[in-house]
Amino acid sequence: MTASSFMLCEQMLRTRPRAAGPAAAGLIAALALGPVQGLAQNQPDTLAPIVVSSEQTPNLDRPAQTGSNLDLTPRETPASIDIIDRRQIEARGQASVTEAITRAGGISAMGHPGNGGSSLSSRGFTDSTSVMRLYDGLRQYGGVGVTFPFDTWPVERIEVLRGPASVIYGDGAIGGVVNIVPRKPRHGPIENEIQATAGTDDTARLGLDSSGSLSDTVSYRVDLSGNRSDNWVDRGESRDATFSGALQWEAAPDLSLRLSHAYGYQKPMAYFGTPLVDGRQLDALRKKNYNVEDGVIRHRDQWTELDALWTPGESATIRAKLYHVRSKRDWRNAERYIHDPASGLIDRSDNTEIHHDQKQTGFTANASLEGRLGSLPNTVSVGFDVNRSSFQHSNNTYTGSSGPVDPYDPVPGYFHSDVPTLPRYRNEAVQYALFMEDRLKLTPKWSILGGVRYDHAAVRRDDLIADARTLDRSYSNVGYRLGTVYELRPDFTIYAQYAQAADPVSGLLMLSPANSEFEMAEGRQIEVGLKQGFWQGKGEWTLAAYHIKKTNLLTRDADDPSQRVQVGAQSSRGIEASLALEFARGWTLEANGTILRARYDDFDESAGSPPAAVSRRGNVPPNVAQKLANVWLSWNFRPGWTAMGGVQYVGKRYADNANTLELPSYTSTDLALRWQVDKRTTITARGYNVFDKAYYTTAYYTPTQWLYGPGRRFELTLNHRF
Repeated sequence: MTASSFMLCEQMLRTRPRAAGPAAAGLIAALALGPVQGLAQNQPDTLAPIVVSSEQTPNLDRPAQTGSNLDLTPRETPASIDIIDRRQIEARGQASVTEAITRAGGISAMGHPGNGGSSLSSRGFTDSTSVMRLYDGLRQYGGVGVTFPFDTWPVERIEVLRGPASVIYGDGAIGGVVNIVPRKPRHGPIENEIQATAGTDDTARLGLDSSGSLSDTVSYRVDLSGNRSDNWVDRGESRDATFSGALQWEAAPDLSLRLSHAYGYQKPMAYFGTPLVDGRQLDALRKKNYNVEDGVIRHRDQWTELDALWTPGESATIRAKLYHVRSKRDWRNAERYIHDPASGLIDRSDNTEIHHDQKQTGFTANASLEGRLGSLPNTVSVGFDVNRSSFQHSNNTYTGSSGPVDPYDPVPGYFHSDVPTLPRYRNEAVQYALFMEDRLKLTPKWSILGGVRYDHAAVRRDDLIADARTLDRSYSNVGYRLGTVYELRPDFTIYAQYAQAADPVSGLLMLSPANSEFEMAEGRQIEVGLKQGFWQGKGEWTLAAYHIKKTNLLTRDADDPSQRVQVGAQSSRGIEASLALEFARGWTLEANGTILRARYDDFDESAGSPPAAVSRRGNVPPNVAQKLANVWLSWNFRPGWTAMGGVQYVGKRYADNANTLELPSYTSTDLALRWQVDKRTTITARGYNVFDKAYYTTAYYTPTQWLYGPGRRFELTLNHRF
């Protein structure tokens, strides 16, 4: 069934659709977010009816699985948690997981081809070693970038926990954790959903979903999706397909088992950015692609899980998960572009061919028990996590050139390298962790929470060219959190927390012998905040203030630029606010805003010729936006008709540690008009970046090579449930 479904998707996506007409309507308003309803972990999903009004109000009292193993709600958790649910994803028309994530407060994207387009920035800290991404609570240890999931079609909700989260997930989460939760099997009659989209840039999308009961004890869910587009630059073709399926068996009244498998295939557009010309970007080069004609990027991911949920009593819950993950990634491109003022051409170098083969098998379990400590209500959770991972890296030593090209009329040529692509090294890691959390209610209104986690990883590296062991080392770390929540009123809480976390110096499975000598970077955070619901559940707002400091940064040795030394410190402090409000009948507003100050406190790097140590103290780390805001406004102006609009603001960022190259701020506007044809069918017209704002998402390879974001585009979507 899987193979034939993929063939159907591929056939439909090869057909080039006609461009959809412009989307209409929508008004936009001011600041701050709308975290919305989440569903408790392991709670069966239901196929919700199509929503055309805004009367579903966000709720701080729905459990979120990401902030704790104690089944706490965001109101009960002493941390900042946003939940982007299925309703919001559909309303905003976000087909990309990364796009959906960046509508949460305090999160911006810095994806590029080298990290699978997945890297994020949160609270002043960046990339996959500081902002962790999970799939249904699981992480891939030690690699670089995360290439699955990428499509929102099979996603039930996205939970964003900002700030250190080592107590739950281990090292690599100083900036925060993003958990993408897939749709699960549901009990009840079989229901199906199909969604088809056609748009400009020859864009086509197709999604199929089916779920329901096969018997009194067995239910299922199957999701299939595919996308293709020519995108916003020359030769920017991309296509992908995703399959996810699950069977759930209620083996006994107190025991549930679920077997799931997901597969993703991607060929993203092979675009590596546009170089500066005389220190600036030229509008005439916005759509140019300087990669070779036969440039390739390809990702293949598989996730297989067996989950068990056992509730031996009303006060006890035991969860366990056995899983296997495999990712294969391929690159073959001309990646480095620099403008030569003398010739007027774009010099291309570092022709790069890379192959990743990453595997991970693991088992994780935790038990929660509600009881009393003396006379006080108490909930405790204990658990462990163990996994074995391997990573084989093949490359051509990044050697080769396909020649210079004209900036305005590039003739791409073909990939060339005189160095063969060979398996260069294999890293293996065995990791285990023990963790515990506890929540004690001192009074009906006041609770304290604490948690601790011990992580241990043994890493070894084999040089496959020399046939020699070049690394064999162990790392360990203890992370902890202590927080308190006080209920000022039934709908108004105040919280505070202190947390300590750690980041690896690089992905453990890409650790080199040189980097292996460095200790893990350590981070500490203090956070205080307020959370309130008002207007009888029609509105909610949150406010958080924090300070994070990270030590043991890496920098180049001023005496020997080929070596790195571990020195320095980086800090950030900021304020985050969110608002979700149904302020009139048919009107809802969701907004968030972030202001932060991110700085290097102690950072020297090698610069100049001859190289010398230069202090970057007081500078902003690259790719950190210190101002962020998102707004989404929805108006159900007549029965069956809804106008929607959204604005995203991303402040300026720097492309280098010296803060001499500035990626300018930008504001992007989306508009949509949705018509409910009947109870099961909707048609939606959308316009993205409707004012065609030219902006840059990040710098790649060199500080002067910037990636443009998508331009203006329109889509028409049909959704039908049966």
